[in-house]
Amino acid sequence: MKIHFLRIWFAPLLYVLGTLGISPAVVRAQSPVRIQVVVVEGEGVTSNIHERVAHDPVVRVEDDDHRPVVGAVVVFALPISGTSGEFDNGSTNLTIMTGNDGLATARGLRTNDVPGKLQIYVTATYRGLRARGVINQFVTVAPGSKAPAPALHASKSSGKWKWVLLGVVAAGGAGAAAYFARGGSSTSTPSAVSISTGTVVFGSPH
Repeated sequence: MKIHFLRIWFAPLLYVLGTLGISPAVVRAQSPVRIQVVVVEGEGVTSNIHERVAHDPVVRVEDDDHRPVVGAVVVFALPISGTSGEFDNGSTNLTIMTGNDGLATARGLRTNDVPGKLQIYVTATYRGLRARGVINQFVTVAPGSKAPAPALHASKSSGKWKWVLLGVVAAGGAGAAAYFARGGSSTSTPSAVSISTGTVVFGSPH
């Protein structure tokens, strides 16, 4: 019954759209049911550290019939740590709107000094629809050069204990100095002045 009803009204609908100069294909293209992100360029590309990537990442936003989506907002995002970089705008995020061909290009990507796998996250939105994709690239060290050594950061706790230990040693030294200042002339055998913290021990010479 439903199919018969659609057949009855399908021809008049096409006639009305034709009189308005609107193609049914155009109407359908303007209101996709689903969109998807297709990687066009940049997948698997290898670049050197501190250089622009060999190929700019390019994606195409398509509808459910693989037609280009015009006016979709595409956001390219880089990791905030590890192997990453920045775009021409000096940020790890870049927003591009697709043209008539549905393409969006992230230009000017320059890598940082951390070699490894660079993952570029892509998010496309269009009229309440959303699609995601990932572009995988690789950052290596140029031949004949060395990767920067990782920075060493002392933890706050270790620094705190270092100062505590130095204070204890200084206090023990002051106690030992006071003992010897008294002449050390005791009839009993001099006992050692020990610090229980750590393995530092002060005592009279043997």
